[in-house]
Amino acid sequence: MGEILAVGITHYPPLAGADESMAWILRRMLENPHLPDQLRQPSGWPDAMRAEWGGDQGVSAARAHRARLLDSLRKARAEIDAFRPDFILIWGDDQYENFREDIIPPYCIYAHEAFSFQPPARNVWNESADKTFQIPGMVSAGKYLASALIETGFDCAYSYRPLHNSLGHAFANAVMYLDYDRRGFDYPIIPFAINCYGRRVIAQRGGLPVFNDPPSSGQLDPPAPTPARLFDLGAATARVLAASPWRVALLASSGWSHAFLTAKNHYLYPDTNADRLLFGALRAGDYAAWRGYPASSVEDSGQQEILNWMCLAGALAELRRNPRELEFVDTWIFNSTKCFLIAPPR
Repeated sequence: MGEILAVGITHYPPLAGADESMAWILRRMLENPHLPDQLRQPSGWPDAMRAEWGGDQGVSAARAHRARLLDSLRKARAEIDAFRPDFILIWGDDQYENFREDIIPPYCIYAHEAFSFQPPARNVWNESADKTFQIPGMVSAGKYLASALIETGFDCAYSYRPLHNSLGHAFANAVMYLDYDRRGFDYPIIPFAINCYGRRVIAQRGGLPVFNDPPSSGQLDPPAPTPARLFDLGAATARVLAASPWRVALLASSGWSHAFLTAKNHYLYPDTNADRLLFGALRAGDYAAWRGYPASSVEDSGQQEILNWMCLAGALAELRRNPRELEFVDTWIFNSTKCFLIAPPR
């Protein structure tokens, strides 16, 4: 019988850059020509947001934000090292990286031999953007999981080679951040791509809003899979792998609500209250609240990427397991709430 470790982390892209650039998404949102005048300057912001911005445009806050993220990432890495998984399955979103106009699967298992990716330019490790990381895949386990899910009733897409991008940032950043201290990372991975961005995956190219010519409702894409469907997918994944011969780390890679997806907040700050609601349910082991969370709430609160964690919540429910460790890292100026979870086998 298989053993399963459950982990949740962030893949927040600005963590790979300098403290001075960590608030670049907020700076970009301040260029919105439709932004109310009173929000264009810190004097019009909520008090807590203005305090986080401080007198140095968020540089000091970035230093503290990074420290909190790294503390949780190092705990997750230590847990993975102690567990020694045969492979790590990563639920992550694809933001117009590998999947584009040619096909957008609701979810897809990458049963690839190996993956390669490069660090971003001007990164905190001072690594050349030409440097190539090579990470092994695990074809046999990917095919095993896809086959079992299909037989269970989940018509799961799968692939043996990439279309446009060997490894999107949700997966590549997860690996880079778990190896932030550059000690090496030799665990095989199975990326499990989730179409989190749904209506905006093509219309917005899975990225920042288009202010000058935003897509009309008729130009938006079909929606993402529902939270309930992804919760059940995560539960089925855990059930299949618990009956397998492997030791597996199930990992959700994402932030929670994103400022640049939260129109009701003028794209300036995330919906922290909505995130706290789900965090409280997770801490209490109230998985029914997760499965019953409406898709409309996901979109209204800019929580598209939480759909990766919906799979993780389903897995925890199937395993009848509550988190041993949970961390909630909120922010006004660094685009997204970050959460971390560790739930080892009993």
